[in-house]
Amino acid sequence: MSSKVDDKPITRVLFCGPHFPASQNYTREYLEKYPFIQVDEVALKDVPDHIGNYHLCVVLNMRLDSNVISRANQMKLIMQFGVGLEGVDVDAATRLGIKVARIPGDATGNAASCAEMAIYLILGLLRKQNEMQISVKQKKLGEPLGETLFGKTVFIMGFGNIGIALANLLKPFGVKIIATKRSWATNLQVPVPKAAKTQNEIVDKLVDKKGRHGDIYELASYADIVVCCLSLTKETIGVINKSFISSMKKGALLINIARGGLLDYEAVVHHLESEHLGGLGIDVAWTEPFDPDDPILKFKNVIITPHVAGITEQSFRSMAKVVGDVALQLHVGTPLTGIELVN
Repeated sequence: MSSKVDDKPITRVLFCGPHFPASQNYTREYLEKYPFIQVDEVALKDVPDHIGNYHLCVVLNMRLDSNVISRANQMKLIMQFGVGLEGVDVDAATRLGIKVARIPGDATGNAASCAEMAIYLILGLLRKQNEMQISVKQKKLGEPLGETLFGKTVFIMGFGNIGIALANLLKPFGVKIIATKRSWATNLQVPVPKAAKTQNEIVDKLVDKKGRHGDIYELASYADIVVCCLSLTKETIGVINKSFISSMKKGALLINIARGGLLDYEAVVHHLESEHLGGLGIDVAWTEPFDPDDPILKFKNVIITPHVAGITEQSFRSMAKVVGDVALQLHVGTPLTGIELVN
């Protein structure tokens, strides 16, 4: 692997694995005028043997533990093509002086894309998408009997950028929105122009009832639809468990556009079988890629999409530009922009 182009140093960018191919394709396209930036895809199994050759790593769905990171002896930055960094041992990177970052979703269109997918899954379950396909194939008209989103109560678990984007999209449907967040902003005595609205005013207009993580069981009992937008942490792994689903209304819908590990698989299957859970719509799964033979697909009220909530032309073009700009900034040693450092 050459380290120079025309005797000038090369900055090498590593994309881990073949999934989410538009991420690397758009990044290469953005950087095609800069021969001193090299963008490579390396198979997941080969990353540990090759990571030492790279300066910037785009992690995607690779798990970078301390063993892999210890081999990254030229690495300057590990980043996600999006926001999720649960697969990166941030402490190990920090010990080795490697920065770790995410791309904020509000500026790239990623949050809006994910929010739209949540709407798609909600409507697909309410209008019985799978059963409609059966009716088409059987030449039936006027069935299945669906439900409206109008008048429903939606519980948004995790009111970050995606949660706010989702609430904005949901309001015109005539729904009641309840939401939880680790901490809600307080009214600070900061001068705000009369024409401008504070973040609190925006949130208060969107959310009918606010709560914190300790309130999730109570709030779940009010909701017709629960949408999981939480980050995956040690505290949230398996948070959608038997106790939580049991606290939901009988027949309520469960949507997950965040991370598969938030849901307890056995609990979800159990409550689908008992028909306590009215439907499941997920863009992320317990194992990815998803097993097409998974028995959960036998349920007509289950819709699964292949981790594409944030995969849109707008969001991927925007994030590819961020990665490309960061690679150029690393190359010349200027401050990094468009990313959020976590260490």
